[in-house]
Amino acid sequence: MGVIFAKTPKGQDEITTKAGGLTPRQRRVLIMIDGKRTVDELRSMLQADDLQHTLGMLEEDAFIDVVRVQDANGKSTTPQAPLASITAFRELPETPDAIHLQQARNFMTNTLNAFVGALGTSALLSKIENADSHATLRQYYDEWYHAIVMSREGKREAESLRTKLLAVI
Repeated sequence: MGVIFAKTPKGQDEITTKAGGLTPRQRRVLIMIDGKRTVDELRSMLQADDLQHTLGMLEEDAFIDVVRVQDANGKSTTPQAPLASITAFRELPETPDAIHLQQARNFMTNTLNAFVGALGTSALLSKIENADSHATLRQYYDEWYHAIVMSREGKREAESLRTKLLAVI
C-alpha cells in the first residue's frame, strides 16, 4: 500500500510565502508533494533518511494531507476515514503498562548511547530515565528522534528505530 499526500491550502501558501518557518529539507519535501507520488516514490527521489518524520511533521502542522491510498496493484482509492498520522502513537491501555514503559525507556536510552553518545545527550537521558508515564516519555520523542537523525549512523537507521519505538511508547 502506498500513501499519496497533497498540499493543503496552508501548504500551497507556504510555497509562495515561506512564512511557516520550515527548514530547507522540509520545504524541499513539501515542494515535491504533488498529490500523485506515493511516499515510496518520494523516498527514491529525495534520498532523505528522515522522510517519515518530515512527512509526519508536515501532516501534523497541516501543510499536507492524505488524498489517496494506492494498493499493491497500483489502484488508487480515496480513504473513507482519516488515516492515523504517520507519527501517531499507539493507543495506551486503560491501566498503565510498566513493562512497555521500561522497554521504551531502555530503547531510547540504548539508542541514544549507541548512535549519539552519552556526552551530548546527558540532559535528555536524565529526562527519559525520570519519566514516570508513557505520556511523559512521549514528550521527549521529538527530541530523541532529532538527536538520532543528527548522528551519521542514526540517520541511516532512523526510520527503523522510530518504528520500533512507536511499538512500545
